[in-house]
Amino acid sequence: MSKFSDRLTNLRESMNYSKTKMANKIGVSLSTYANWEYGYNDPDMSTLVKLAGILDTTVDYLTGKIDNPNVQSNTASDDLDDVLDDVRSFDGKPFDDHDRELIREILKRIYSTKQ
Repeated sequence: MSKFSDRLTNLRESMNYSKTKMANKIGVSLSTYANWEYGYNDPDMSTLVKLAGILDTTVDYLTGKIDNPNVQSNTASDDLDDVLDDVRSFDGKPFDDHDRELIREILKRIYSTKQ
């Protein structure tokens, strides 16, 4: 099993969620979700963001980049929250909460590599 599949399983179990409940929350089939826990497949980035939100952790923890599941965003992202709350659309297409979370994760990755 991979670090991702181990962490996904452990977090799900710590919340007393069944695999079926997680699959329903994410909007995938039970077999798709189970394959992530068994380490046969990995979810795409947008699904990772959903998983992190449901499991109250970060994408970085799920993927093994950091070892603390409870790392919260730093004060710089508080400014980001304010900005993203004001963003309503791009190119005439409205943003939803999922879009904002994807933008947040992309920006975190960009700025985490800057010195």
